Amino acid sequence: MCSSNIKSDHAAVAEIDGRPVLQPASNRVTLSEAGWPLKKPLQKSVSLPTWFTKTAACFDVDSGDSTLIALPKLSPPPSPTSKPARIVPERGNEPNGLCSSTEKPVVPKVPVKSAAMVRKIPKKSAGGSQVAVSIDFSLAFECDRVPGSIAAAQREHAALVQAQRKLRVAHYGRTPAKLEEMVVSVDHSSNGTSGHEEKKCSFITPNSDLVYVAYHDEEWGVPVHDDRMLFELLVLAGAQAGMDWTAILKKRNGFRAAFAEFDAWTVSKFTERQMASISVEHGLDLGRVRGVVANANRIIEVRREFDSLDKYLWGFVNHKPISTSYRSCRKIPAKTSKSESISKDMVRRGFRFVGPTVVHSFMQAAGLTNDHIVRREFDSLDKYLWGFVNHKPISTSYRSCRKIPAKTSKSESISKDMVRRGFRFVGPTVVHSFMQAAGLTNDHIVSCPRHLHCSSLSAIN
Repeated sequence: MCSSNIKSDHAAVAEIDGRPVLQPASNRVTLSEAGWPLKKPLQKSVSLPTWFTKTAACFDVDSGDSTLIALPKLSPPPSPTSKPARIVPERGNEPNGLCSSTEKPVVPKVPVKSAAMVRKIPKKSAGGSQVAVSIDFSLAFECDRVPGSIAAAQREHAALVQAQRKLRVAHYGRTPAKLEEMVVSVDHSSNGTSGHEEKKCSFITPNSDLVYVAYHDEEWGVPVHDDRMLFELLVLAGAQAGMDWTAILKKRNGFRAAFAEFDAWTVSKFTERQMASISVEHGLDLGRVRGVVANANRIIEVRREFDSLDKYLWGFVNHKPISTSYRSCRKIPAKTSKSESISKDMVRRGFRFVGPTVVHSFMQAAGLTNDHIVRREFDSLDKYLWGFVNHKPISTSYRSCRKIPAKTSKSESISKDMVRRGFRFVGPTVVHSFMQAAGLTNDHIVSCPRHLHCSSLSAIN
């Protein structure tokens, strides 16, 4: 292996194998001045820095010692804008075993963490001329990451933007005042003694607007008998087509001011200019405004025939609200046969914007039908099933097992009700077998000792 011995730091002539070789001085760059650490292991044939050559000369390669030796710590290159590095005086023989070095290491002003260099000197090869020298430069210039770096700032900004976006999506359409009210209401509810959360219709969610929640809790499904309120709900149901109830409820006070508190006599006398003004001011279609005025005239005609709009509308349901038992909002229909019949009669009388869907929405708002979903009908499955037999087992008197039927009229009725509620695999035969197993019916033959025992147990219960 050829060896390079550079006599002077500023000389342009180097001796390689005893021969003077002219080479640029810029080729001899010490490791401390290099911009990037070397990645691959170096062979001794490569021109190494002076400090490495002098240090390596202190160890006997032929001795076969392959221990790990800690070399001097390196520092990253100084910044171009930094001040000239101060000169460190020469070091002599140090107690750690390092030879004296005439290098002038650069000491940067910024404190950095520099990992100690490690080299491994293996045994001499068979050829006797080449010696492999490996150096670990992976942690040579590992520095502390500055907290205020550009990458950290970009990550913080991205996280902030994402959090703001989630907040806008969760509280869409809410003002800061409404958000504060909502937070206060939630805190008060959490401080209550009962930890049971009241379950509402599934279309009321934690993100629902407070106006919509209040309308659901206080008005929706409550029977209304006032003519003005009935007229108002009819107008709101018609305006709600193609929109959502929240947007309509927020404009409710504006509608009341525009249509004279829904006084049918006053609205029926609106002029074309007034209708155009209402259309522009409240963003309503002019045709819908004209429809409201036309409906006011029809209400006056209904009053002449039925004395009030209340009697006319509630007459379709025999003056009693229709009570439904929907267990999911998905089961609530958009229209029913009753809303279709009311719609046909109102259209025949000249009402406008009273289709079956609009009429059904009006019926829900005015309380003509109670479409709130049913959460709990029975306290337990026991009460539900035993209710079919009046909470007493059916006692039979079969004298042969051949006489025991596979199903009965009672099992058929229970099966139909369970199927209507959404149960599966509950046919009449399966239900009758279940009734025998659960003791809803005592099908032991009369000669069986268990027949009398089961009958005595039912009498005790």
